[in-house]
Amino acid sequence: MADTTSEKIPTVVADGVDIVYRVNGTGAGRGSATAALNRIVRRRQTEKAAGVRRVHAVKNVSFAAYKGEAIGLIGTNGSGKSTLLKAVAGLLPVERGRIYTNGQPSLLGVNAALMNDLTGERNVHLGGLAMGMSREQVKERYQEIVDFSGINDKGDFITLPMRTYSSGMAARLRFSIAAAKDHDVLLIDEALATGDRSFQKRSEARIRELRKHAGTVFLVSHNNKSIRDTCDRVLWLERGELRMDGPTADVLKEYEAFTNGKK
Repeated sequence: MADTTSEKIPTVVADGVDIVYRVNGTGAGRGSATAALNRIVRRRQTEKAAGVRRVHAVKNVSFAAYKGEAIGLIGTNGSGKSTLLKAVAGLLPVERGRIYTNGQPSLLGVNAALMNDLTGERNVHLGGLAMGMSREQVKERYQEIVDFSGINDKGDFITLPMRTYSSGMAARLRFSIAAAKDHDVLLIDEALATGDRSFQKRSEARIRELRKHAGTVFLVSHNNKSIRDTCDRVLWLERGELRMDGPTADVLKEYEAFTNGKK
């Protein structure tokens, strides 16, 4: 459960955050070398004249997350959930407002890059090193990572190139590598949507362990059961705005009534 003592330690604070994407328009010459050169030369021209469309993905979002919390991010498609996670991880700039973090956020998504031409075994070692683990730590936890992922349950797939894996196998291995290390702030984007129920249960149990030993876990998922089983608090984003922030049961009740009403 989340820390209920008077000394709650903040790990992430979002203060009036706006995130805006800029998308090139569809005017003549778009994508050509000449158009690119003109954009460089005319740096001071307005975005409107340049044919740039602004997409306001996250609008004035504020919240504080604390050590020991597992927080679900829910919302219909295009509501800004993954965009907000990327900004917390430092991968996207904010247009207005600020994001403050206590510790190092680590983003895990189902599309997180592993090297397709290398074996799963080699990716485990490189992924562990990339997260800051020592070679000795990777070696010690290697078998645990492989067993957790379950990718060897039907053969010795860990010795094969990643390009031979199904999308589900690759996603399970990514999660297993990331979950082998305690994190200050772990950001998970749909990783629990892959694999069978047995793997999802292992993943949910591991998230609960991470909360005890580390800081904060954020989970983006369209699976409300995973949110219920894993998170004690939920942020509901809709059209980029924070519509509700509260206990999981309360927020999911309102969200499910909203989505059922749209069907």
